[in-house]
Amino acid sequence: MLNQELARMLLEIKAVSIVDETNLFTWVSGIKSPVYCDNRLTISYPKVRKTIAQGFADLIKKQYGQVDVIAGTATAGIPHAAWVADILDLPMVYVRSTAKGHGKGNQIEGALLEGQKVILIEDLFSTGGSSLKAVDALKEAGADVLKVYSIFSYNFTEVQTKFDAAGVAFESLTDYATLLPIASEMGYVEESKVATLMEWSKNPRIFTE
Repeated sequence: MLNQELARMLLEIKAVSIVDETNLFTWVSGIKSPVYCDNRLTISYPKVRKTIAQGFADLIKKQYGQVDVIAGTATAGIPHAAWVADILDLPMVYVRSTAKGHGKGNQIEGALLEGQKVILIEDLFSTGGSSLKAVDALKEAGADVLKVYSIFSYNFTEVQTKFDAAGVAFESLTDYATLLPIASEMGYVEESKVATLMEWSKNPRIFTE
């Protein structure tokens, strides 16, 4: 199964870090997290990045057949979107978090025409806010955003709620629920801590409150 294979790969290259409650990561959102997924590391490992790109390409072909454009979120989604676009022989664009403050002031870079069917590639879903901002930018440019794909998801219910409210489909190649038992099996986390770590995914602000 791709989700299990990829979860194992992310652990092996140390793209996922798991720490104890005395050394938590602090996200921009303010969430205190025992887990940090840095998918930027995947670009340095050819086998991993090829597995990711092919996984995205296979899903797109299976679920949508033909699309018009592959988009990537700046910055972590850009290389993966480029590799997927290359496999599918499609145009590619990328979406900045905000419009440039100079030059043409573009938020979307590349050629995008009104009405084109677009797939957006993200590196991960945490709370989902940044992904949906990119979707909004694409829609404002006239694109028909079919779906947002990510490499990894923390499985927060907040993501489901936000995407449902926006009427946007989303999917990840692998996720936290898949990764955690594999991390325990591989010795990356003590079995006694698995329950607490799983509870954090259900209530990501458990260490923040």
